Amino acid sequence: MAYKIVASQCTGCSACEPQCPNTAIFEKGGTFAIEPAKCSECIGHFDQPQCVAVCPVDDTCVIDNSVPRYRAA
Repeated sequence: MAYKIVASQCTGCSACEPQCPNTAIFEKGGTFAIEPAKCSECIGHFDQPQCVAVCPVDDTCVIDNSVPRYRAA
């Protein structure tokens, strides 16, 4: 599953955007969002999703259960 950013909780701090190894995070209307097709959950890059690790607001970067689990090629 990809991660998503809960827009109502995003402060727009941009801490997550440069940390994403897949450039899946982008700014949208003053907050940030994750392109699910690009999100690999940081598997193969880091032990923990970097958006979760750097976000200053708990439970803002969460698993998007509407997207199938990432599978490495």
